[in-house]
Amino acid sequence: MTLATVRGWVRDASRIALLSGAGMSAESGVPTFRDAQTGLWARFRPEDLATEDAFRANPANVWDWYAMRREMVAKVAPNAGHAAVAAFQQRHPGRLTVVTQNVDGLHQRAGSPGVLPLHGSILEDKWLDAPRPCCIAQPPVEGHPPRCAVCGNLRRPAVVWFGEMLPVAVLAAAEAAAHACDLMLVVGTSGVVHPAAGLARAAAGRMVVLNPEPSDLDDAAQAVLRGTAATLLPQLLDDNP
Repeated sequence: MTLATVRGWVRDASRIALLSGAGMSAESGVPTFRDAQTGLWARFRPEDLATEDAFRANPANVWDWYAMRREMVAKVAPNAGHAAVAAFQQRHPGRLTVVTQNVDGLHQRAGSPGVLPLHGSILEDKWLDAPRPCCIAQPPVEGHPPRCAVCGNLRRPAVVWFGEMLPVAVLAAAEAAAHACDLMLVVGTSGVVHPAAGLARAAAGRMVVLNPEPSDLDDAAQAVLRGTAATLLPQLLDDNP
């Protein structure tokens, strides 16, 4: 299928779901999860840092690795793909829902409303254990990581670690968007991480893959466009013919 054909599908769709992965942010300069291993961290496997067990065993080590990743994310900006999505949503309120596997917050910073972050946010924290009244009554004590001054409960990055469930409400909303859409745009994801990949295959309408490289979802797509998010999305989502 041609770009012009997919533009027609966008124009005719009343409900669009956009599922984005790491490739969506690549042109902003966000390093992938496994690429964020530099200097001191080159000797660690990221899979060994992104677990609750690793955090409990060495909270300072894991906290500092995420602090480094946060600094990387803070230095980049949304690219033309993020901007095109946000502008489309602002022109057509309620018509396009963003579901993202990314934790970098770039969709939100570009101005997209109601983003569904399946894997959480690297820019936010939450309590490691269920917060007690003392955790809520006062700000946490600063540290690596911060902690409750009374019970010692730790703050942790608000991301989904290996072995953890996706946030129930976010996943339910993403599933609803997939089941209701006329068109699913799958942007910059390999299609190998579940349950996100399952959302694409569950799309009620047509599925279009936008990716410069082959993905595991190409076989299920009605159209595959080879190119990057920053190149293709402005062309697809611009209302002008």
